[in-house]
Amino acid sequence: MSPTVSGLVQVGILVVALAAVYRPLGDYMARVFSATKHSKFELAIYKAVRVNPDSEQKWSTYAFGVLGFSFVSVAFLYLLQRIQAVLPFAYDRGNVPPGMAFNTAISFVTNTNWQSYVPETVMGHTVQMVGLTVQNFVSAAVGLAVAIALVRGFVRHQSDRLGNFWVDLVRGTVRILLPLAFVFAIVLIALGVTMSLKSGVDIDGQVVANAPVASQEAIKELGTNGGGILNANSAHPFENPNAWSNLLEIFLLLVIPVALTRTFGQLVGNKKQGYVLLSVMGLIWGAMLAVIWVAEANGLRPLEGKELRFGIPASALFANSTTGTSTGAVNSMHDSFTGLGGGGAMLNMLFGEMTPGGVGTGLYSILVMAIIAMFLAGLMVGRTPEYLGKKLGRREVTAAAVSILAMPTVLLIFAGIAAILPSTGSALNNSGEHGLSEILYAYASASNNNGSAFAGITVTNDWFQSTLGICMAFGRFIPIVAVLALAGSLAAQKKVPETAGTLPTTGPLFATLLAGSIVLVAALTFVPALALGPIAEALL
Repeated sequence: MSPTVSGLVQVGILVVALAAVYRPLGDYMARVFSATKHSKFELAIYKAVRVNPDSEQKWSTYAFGVLGFSFVSVAFLYLLQRIQAVLPFAYDRGNVPPGMAFNTAISFVTNTNWQSYVPETVMGHTVQMVGLTVQNFVSAAVGLAVAIALVRGFVRHQSDRLGNFWVDLVRGTVRILLPLAFVFAIVLIALGVTMSLKSGVDIDGQVVANAPVASQEAIKELGTNGGGILNANSAHPFENPNAWSNLLEIFLLLVIPVALTRTFGQLVGNKKQGYVLLSVMGLIWGAMLAVIWVAEANGLRPLEGKELRFGIPASALFANSTTGTSTGAVNSMHDSFTGLGGGGAMLNMLFGEMTPGGVGTGLYSILVMAIIAMFLAGLMVGRTPEYLGKKLGRREVTAAAVSILAMPTVLLIFAGIAAILPSTGSALNNSGEHGLSEILYAYASASNNNGSAFAGITVTNDWFQSTLGICMAFGRFIPIVAVLALAGSLAAQKKVPETAGTLPTTGPLFATLLAGSIVLVAALTFVPALALGPIAEALL
């Protein structure tokens, strides 16, 4: 079987698998977040943290919950790394340096999972399991909670309540992420992924680093986290041993963001609303897959940086999906991609991580872009824009604009400064256009909470550790606060009845408008920077 046919078969299997779970998983998540009863285990958690699960919160209180929980998580994870030497299963790996500990704490709490260290030589198993793996669950659950809060803003009328952050956080973790991760960790073990508390394994007299990989791997992909427990990430045979595990990992990083469009349709009472979002996500995901695949198949060094067990099609499929979902895991080195192939992976992030985006973040990001699209449509016809029965006035559009502008602002400012710093040259493996692409990719990855990297850049100095950490924090929390403010404003409104002038949002016209807006905003914002980096490299 030729590589092209093999690749198409893998894409077909992936699409069929996603279609098979789309309805049951999407409907289940809708029931989870609309249920009124709490399990005994959940009630015990609420009692332990002194939370009344039946009290609902205003958007500002909900936002303070998100920010407060995240701040405490950063502090705890930072402390855990700084005292690693006295923890069990440290294996003589000392305390993590302050700058690296700060960067890592911000990274995992923001669901970025950017790693400026070699995991098997820096992190002990206790920090991995108690610190990093826990954040893989709860940071993904935070994204779910914010997305559901925004959906409630559309569903509720003349209300100042968006639900309870603590209830949404616990339910997302306990009812969705934990069960799925448990099941798929067992499947990964069956496929050959390792699971051990030993620090290494002897293979023909050579000690190879080992770890409790399978449990981390399942939630790494399922929560669109991406931080590998081994440095080579999903190119390592302990993390990703064969073609079936590779395909399963791609499925895991796509499944929740894709199914959330069904959840959205169920919660707003119109399944077609979810289908149109899914169609836009799928259209852009498919187009970018074609770009990356063709670019790598026709490059001058097609197999450089690719895992030979998987080949070009599976590498392109993984790269496209991981950068389109804010996951950041890799099964090949993006730094070795062609100018056009690497630029395609970068552009996936610059679209704003909504094709289909991360767990929760993809849904709320594309809904924000839908509001921008309706605003643009309203400007063209001279009519106050509406979406899902809610008028989009100054407050709503301002909140949406703040949400989409936060990422490019911090990205371009810090990438621009980094590009002119004399010290940056020594951090790059390449000069010229590819070197600029390495810088742009790093800040795009951090600002979009993706976490993947062009492997040719070394980011261990204080400048990169601190500025990338700032980009992760601003890129995560400014949009979250803006989205929750938007949700609160929408929930306070009356429902606007549809009229003859209302633009339908379930057909191809709206889908085209939304897809065009996503591409247009990214193009207007990033084309000058892309022209100096990956576009120039592709032309040369």
